[in-house]
Amino acid sequence: MPTAYIVDAVRTAGGKRNGRLAGVHPVDLAAATLDAIVERTGIDGKKVEDVIMGCVGQGGQQAMQVGRNAVLATKHLGESVPAVTIDRQCGSSQQAIQFAAQAVMSGTQDMVIAAGVESMTRVPMGSTAMFHMKEGLGNYKSPGLEERYPGIAWSQFMGAEMIVKKHGFTKDDLDRFALKSHINAKAAIEAGLFDNEIVGIEIETPEGKQIHRIDEGVRMDATLEGIAGVKLLSEGGALTAATSSQICDGASAALIVSEQALKDHGLTPIARIHSLTVTAGDPVIMLEEPLFATDRALQRAGMKIGDIDLYEVNEAFASVPMAWLKHTGADPEKLNVHGGAIALGHPLGASGTKLMATLLNALKARGGKYGLQTMCEGGGVANVTIVERL
Repeated sequence: MPTAYIVDAVRTAGGKRNGRLAGVHPVDLAAATLDAIVERTGIDGKKVEDVIMGCVGQGGQQAMQVGRNAVLATKHLGESVPAVTIDRQCGSSQQAIQFAAQAVMSGTQDMVIAAGVESMTRVPMGSTAMFHMKEGLGNYKSPGLEERYPGIAWSQFMGAEMIVKKHGFTKDDLDRFALKSHINAKAAIEAGLFDNEIVGIEIETPEGKQIHRIDEGVRMDATLEGIAGVKLLSEGGALTAATSSQICDGASAALIVSEQALKDHGLTPIARIHSLTVTAGDPVIMLEEPLFATDRALQRAGMKIGDIDLYEVNEAFASVPMAWLKHTGADPEKLNVHGGAIALGHPLGASGTKLMATLLNALKARGGKYGLQTMCEGGGVANVTIVERL
């Protein structure tokens, strides 16, 4: 079977809700990462055979096929490059990577960009569903779903709290995990470890035009006391806003190619796709699926958790990566070593390719070979991607 290679992966620095990226249209935000991939790799943008764009909030400014619109807004791709927008919830752009890799591995395409975008300022989380309910058009839960899951209002937050109870975590456990996310992110920023993966975005500020290059959500002065003092999100629960991923604006992209494309375009890969897995399970305690998806991914790859040098497990809520660590027996010092979504933000549809950019750069910085990325996703789905740095 042909091999799929990653030539480059980039992301924007995260912007807080109503923060530094709030003035940038999501189409233009995505286009900036697509252009950056073309400029950094030196490819002819018109030779890209497809763009697969992850996006969860496909309404408002992210409606009408945001992936295609982003292509049309670029400087380097143009009208001849097709695009598709996909939604696998928080794993949308990780699935974009996997679809791009599958296209290459099947021999049907040689050069594909996987990408993602989410402006959670301009298209608030859940706003598309809320619009339909407000207009009396119903919600996602059909009579058939209600019959199978009676009286259950699916909620990622509820699932995260269920994980807390099931795995026996305390609020202090969650708070300490969140603090580590900020500490790791702060250290990475100060050491310049994000510099290679971040695409600068020009923004308008009261002080004039600036280039946004530093993740806005990281609390450089985070303390355990400060995190512990944040109020609970639900009575009797354990999670707070401080132990949950930050609402975030951002975009990301990665170039996936075949061996033939490497030769034809004089490209040097930074990694190869080693294994692709997606699984689904309980849609109620939905965020637990990365645990079982990782089991399957390692089995299919003929690997053990100790064979992996670094892990990126999305910090949707602190309880998710904590349960993943407990289940897999993985080394916590290899997890989210440059911080995670609690500190850096979780721009939903953009997070998959965002985490891949961070994982590949972290592997390079530490001289690691294998990296594993997994993401909890609405509905009880999870992707796992294992890469080998070259």
